[in-house]
Amino acid sequence: MLIEVKVPQLSESVSEATLLTWHKKIGEAVAEGENLIDLETDKVVLELPATKAGVLTKIIKQDGEQVTSLEVIAMIDTDAKASVTSASASTKVSPAKVSNAKTASVKEVSQPAIITQAASVPKPAVKEAVPAVIQSTTGRIEQRVPMTRIRQRIAERLLQSQQNAAILTTFNEVNMQAVIELRNRYKESFEKKHGIKLGFMSFFVKAAVSALQKFPVVNASVDGTDIIYHGYYDIGVAIGSERGLVVPIIRDADKLSLADIEKQIAEFSARAKEGKITLAELTGGTFSISNGGVFGSMLSTPIINPPQSAILGIHATKDRPIAENGQVVIRPMNYLALSYDHRIVDGRDAVLFLGAIKEYLEFPGQGLLAL
Repeated sequence: MLIEVKVPQLSESVSEATLLTWHKKIGEAVAEGENLIDLETDKVVLELPATKAGVLTKIIKQDGEQVTSLEVIAMIDTDAKASVTSASASTKVSPAKVSNAKTASVKEVSQPAIITQAASVPKPAVKEAVPAVIQSTTGRIEQRVPMTRIRQRIAERLLQSQQNAAILTTFNEVNMQAVIELRNRYKESFEKKHGIKLGFMSFFVKAAVSALQKFPVVNASVDGTDIIYHGYYDIGVAIGSERGLVVPIIRDADKLSLADIEKQIAEFSARAKEGKITLAELTGGTFSISNGGVFGSMLSTPIINPPQSAILGIHATKDRPIAENGQVVIRPMNYLALSYDHRIVDGRDAVLFLGAIKEYLEFPGQGLLAL
């Protein structure tokens, strides 16, 4: 019996997807549930597994081609047997198609039955496009590389954020000594009990939630002429990967322990490197945190992730001289930056919000004890 291999139903925000690399050739046997090809959207890469075992008898859409929801891209014969001869014939792929495949973009997909939520990123595709070597008018060599879809989407959203919001950034500094001492004191017992290392991001997430509870407008979003106040705290944590920046969401962060938060961040980081962050994990969020400090950044002005109204930028903690009780002392300092939408967040609230984060981090015992 012939079985159609179809593109899953794409979400409303995505009209098409890009086929990356076929993992099977014509004539090769296919096991039920085995990944046939990776589909790339502007948010995630997903696997398209076979719904039935059989032999791949026809490939209709080649690597790099654009496809739409429910489009038939191949055929599987459940009664046929694999043919070595057919397999060697392989798929008829023109050089142009191969080139297009390597310029494959990125896309997003909803989750029908025939598709797994997460997919590994095929190594050849991760290397982005094959650069076109050109010679400029001055005779020097340049390279032209098409953006992947995910890079196009990042550019689009950042431009949208700056065009549609009145972004302003306020700064503060925080003495991280109390958090560092607390972490050093309990990191071994924490890891032994919870099976995860105690990092710093969980403290920043907890501090952000505490401040959001005091200043709900920073956790709100704009919808036309309305302000939507969210009664929950879904915190996006920006994670860099080879494919670009992704911001998976820690849901209901106010209900999570430090260990729960650390586990989620570690899992997100590992799966981001493999391209296995799912669409659902990237959707939503009421507030975001960007940690440029992991790359050594001292100060930055983060851009809001729409439709959110604010984003916290944290940076590298460095020993710096500060005045304390009339004396110059060396303390581990971190500069904080809060970019916010001035349409709904007043400067007073933004400054006090950042001050609340500072207080939580400098006196973490109060926050952890809910004082």
